Amino acid sequence: MNDRNPFYVAAYIRLSKEDGDKEESDSVGNQRRLITSFLNGKENFILHDIYIDDGFSGTNFVEVR
Repeated sequence: MNDRNPFYVAAYIRLSKEDGDKEESDSVGNQRRLITSFLNGKENFILHDIYIDDGFSGTNFVEVR
């Protein structure tokens, strides 16, 4: 890492409606690969966490308290 301060980042991945009821949707897997590949080339970015809404969308959102 160079002299610049690191950026701690989080990724947000959402379900694609086309993927239906697969255990982990293709779009989620593809998004995860794209994001981690992009961040691997950025020495000042540190991936803190990946948040995934797989199985939830705006049509079946459930409030969690």
